[in-house]
Amino acid sequence: MINKLKELEEIINYKFQSKNILKKSLTHKSFEENSNNEKLEFLGDRVLGLVISKNLLIKYPNEKEGVIDKKYANLVNKKKCAEIANSINLKKYMLLGTNYKKNDQKNEKISGDCLEALIGAIFIDSSLKNAEKFILKYWESSLKKSDLTIIDSKTKLQEYSLKKYKKLPTYTLLKTSGPHHKPVFKVTAKTPDSKKVTAIGSSKKEAQQNAAKKLIEELKI
Repeated sequence: MINKLKELEEIINYKFQSKNILKKSLTHKSFEENSNNEKLEFLGDRVLGLVISKNLLIKYPNEKEGVIDKKYANLVNKKKCAEIANSINLKKYMLLGTNYKKNDQKNEKISGDCLEALIGAIFIDSSLKNAEKFILKYWESSLKKSDLTIIDSKTKLQEYSLKKYKKLPTYTLLKTSGPHHKPVFKVTAKTPDSKKVTAIGSSKKEAQQNAAKKLIEELKI
């Protein structure tokens, strides 16, 4: 394990003063119930949010808050965190229980959480400055691309429905299935004059996005 930790340190170009906190940031609760990365992930999520918020405000001093909020959401979501985690092959170093296969699709969330825990670990091990240095290193290209704000499917469907019907689309949660660590949410989406479409996702938000995207395609918006 020591060699793996050193290998990861070389990849991220940061040497931990405490190898224990690095190891803890990589430890999922399925591997160790009482000493895992949940609190570090909680902290890292806030540090990431602070750093991205600060840099967006510097980059776009005259932009409206609502636009910055959309850019922020695109930069700190679990999908983006998992993307960064994959770029440094973080799954290779994660400590998971036997029921969690490292190539499991659900591990997109786990690897994203682990990346946030790593950010939290760097913050505790040294400083906000070093945590920000790490974040900007891996988010630099995404921050540059943030000039183009991608309108997500739910927002696009909402704008369409409000403009045409003066009403919001409706989303209904049909059911939640699957094990606790790998839930599947099934939802419907519709506008006032459309039929209902159904979609699933690993979170309610993701399921709603998928349903909105499906409805947009059917309505040819």
